[in-house]
Amino acid sequence: MAINKNHEFEDLNGVKCAIVEKNASQGRVDFLRSLLEFNKYTVIVVASPPPKGAAPAATTAATTAAATATGTAAAADATPAPPPAPATFTIGVTDVTFNAINAVFGRSLKTRDGRIVTPAYWQQKETISHDEVPYFKYR
Repeated sequence: MAINKNHEFEDLNGVKCAIVEKNASQGRVDFLRSLLEFNKYTVIVVASPPPKGAAPAATTAATTAAATATGTAAAADATPAPPPAPATFTIGVTDVTFNAINAVFGRSLKTRDGRIVTPAYWQQKETISHDEVPYFKYR
C-alpha cells in the first residue's frame, strides 16, 4: 500500500516496483530508462492497460467480420470504429524506496555529462540540465 499518491508501487512482470510514471509515451520511456539506468536503477517497463471505456480491438473486428458475412455491410460502415488508443507504458524501478519527486528535488539524480537533474530537465522542457542554485538557498 502506498504511503501517499506520490509514492506508489505495484507488481510489474511479477517484480515489486516503485512507480516512476504511468501512461508514458515511447519517447518518454526511452528518456527515463536511459536516465534511471545511468543512475544505477533497474527499470521495468510494461504496457499500460487500455482505458476502461475503450472496446477491445478484437471485438470490433469480429463484429465487422460478422456484419460483412451476413450482408449488412452498410450497417457496419455506419458505425465508425473508435480510434485506436495510443500505446502507453508504466515505468517502474525495482528499488521500492525510490520516489521521483524526492529524487529530483533532493538533487540525487545526475545526467550523463555530470550535471544535476533539474525539474525542467526531468519534464523534458530543457535538453540540457542547467544546474541552478537550489530553491532552498538564497543569493
